[in-house]
Amino acid sequence: MYVGESMVIGILQPGYLPWLGFFEQVYQSDVFVLYDDVQYDKNGWRNRNRIKTANGIQWLTVPVHVDFSERSLVCTVTIDNRTPWRKKHSSSIRINYGKAPFFGHYWPLFEEAYDRQWEMLADLDIYFIEKLLSCLGLSGRQIVRSSTLGIEGDRHNRLLNICRHFDAKVFYEGASGRNYLDEQRFLSEGIALRYQEYQHPVYRQLYGEFIPYLSIVDLLFNHGDESLAILTHNFKKRELHAHG
Repeated sequence: MYVGESMVIGILQPGYLPWLGFFEQVYQSDVFVLYDDVQYDKNGWRNRNRIKTANGIQWLTVPVHVDFSERSLVCTVTIDNRTPWRKKHSSSIRINYGKAPFFGHYWPLFEEAYDRQWEMLADLDIYFIEKLLSCLGLSGRQIVRSSTLGIEGDRHNRLLNICRHFDAKVFYEGASGRNYLDEQRFLSEGIALRYQEYQHPVYRQLYGEFIPYLSIVDLLFNHGDESLAILTHNFKKRELHAHG
């Protein structure tokens, strides 16, 4: 499959309606591993994201049951359905993006998702991620949940073992990886590290002055089929392979 190329892997925790940079990492990867069996992080992006409204930023947060003393894994976190969060998120998206140029095209996806009962946070996150990848034209990427791989190891060894499992030659990692990854260990295995340096594009939005770092839904509703070209405008996929 990757004859003549250096296979690129991305490994990242699933998030709720992720931002543009998440999807740029998928775009740059041949195989993308959703790291769903690591410790759930408090105040992270697993269960929330931001949209734009006439009054500025609004958070969409999925309520969850988490006991942080038990070091819960992302894939074991359950949703707290005692509150009508689905109705609230559905209404917020419909009200704030109803006048966006491509709202009608994508709204059925969200309406269907919010009509369903969800128990596990990871299932909800990954459902949306896969649907949004399809909207972006990235449904051909190989997407794998780490919880299905049976690969063990500490924080560093496990990432290395996942790269080995897929025979990856390039590990495309977020910029924060510079703070904790041992680059020499990867290089000794023939795996080059490439760090994401995401330059956020400015695009047409509703409600005045541009606000960056929102959920991908903001870009999709405003730009439709142009979304992938906009979010990757500073990147060329083959550059990673050429330098791997």
